[in-house]
Amino acid sequence: MTAFTESEERQALRREVAKLASKYGREYFTKQARSGGKTTDLWLEIAKLGYLGINIPEEYGGGGGGIGDVAAVCEELAAQGCPLLMMVVSPAICGTVIARFGTEEQKRRWLPGICDGTETMAFAITEPDAGTNSHNISTTGRRDGDGWVLNGRKIYISGVDEAAHVLVVARTEDAKTGKLKPCLFVVPTDAKGFEYTPIPMEIVSPEQQFSVFIDDVHLPADALVGDEDAGLVQLFAGLNPERIMAASFSTGLARYALEKAVAYVKEREVFGVPIGSHQGLAHPLAQSKIEVELARLMTQKAAALYDAGDDMGAGEAANMAKYAAAEAACDAADRAVQAHGGNGITQEYGVAGLLVASRAGRIAPVSREMILNFVGMHSLGLPKSY
Repeated sequence: MTAFTESEERQALRREVAKLASKYGREYFTKQARSGGKTTDLWLEIAKLGYLGINIPEEYGGGGGGIGDVAAVCEELAAQGCPLLMMVVSPAICGTVIARFGTEEQKRRWLPGICDGTETMAFAITEPDAGTNSHNISTTGRRDGDGWVLNGRKIYISGVDEAAHVLVVARTEDAKTGKLKPCLFVVPTDAKGFEYTPIPMEIVSPEQQFSVFIDDVHLPADALVGDEDAGLVQLFAGLNPERIMAASFSTGLARYALEKAVAYVKEREVFGVPIGSHQGLAHPLAQSKIEVELARLMTQKAAALYDAGDDMGAGEAANMAKYAAAEAACDAADRAVQAHGGNGITQEYGVAGLLVASRAGRIAPVSREMILNFVGMHSLGLPKSY
């Protein structure tokens, strides 16, 4: 990849994914969401063609590509009206963490299923009382003979009903210091003591959010991913890909909203001319185009730094990309609704639902305020504010 253009291979990947996703489209996505259905057929088709696990090493069934490749897949799906949230979670967070830190046995056990779509894995970090403060996580893992016992509660956990396992962030006691340190455990969703209930959301998506209750869940020794003493490093290794994917998710949504708006204002005529000829509509849409392209460029930079092994540089760029993409998506969705006038708030035209979908990007997986804190502290060297 040069500084400003993606490789021909990446561009070809984008074209193929866009072609595939366009067969399904927004109508399919919202129909599944409103009827309580899932997007399993689209998920499995992406997997069959090798796009789902494109970032996972070839020896475990993946494509051997980087985070930039799987982010491109995520963006193109969203740009066709099919934003698949579990792409952020299963191959990008869980797949990355297991590929980088799992034992050979864990890689062979989990990664092929993540790649072929049959072993979708959810990720559970957020807690009701911890929120953004990951250091306050109260879910604990304690040794029990050869294995572990987990207890705790998680909230806003995506797609638990579609996953056979969840990668849970818990804390275990350090034998030397007695302090609690983060560790990652693979937990079966059908384990005794593991319960989850859906959270009613306003967002139109087939992928649901859940409250998760973990009550004396017994796990074997090999449920612990990687090294018990490297939990924090392993956790952060999953968070940069998460931010890069979230940025791609948002830029894809923004592109979809913008495309809908542009198509509408070209055709809709009032006072004898297409409304797109008025600067009051043309300028905001042009502004969105600029904002989206800037966010996409920063996302490419973050992915390139991450794939080059520069975790610190990738952290800064990934935070900036996620911030810029979420802002661009919120603006694009708002402008798309406004451009449609009254039609913008009907179900028929399908843009109003993008307001809530795009808004989620400002909150998750990390809030815009925490990104501003990060940039203030780490990029500008300002004193810590919290």
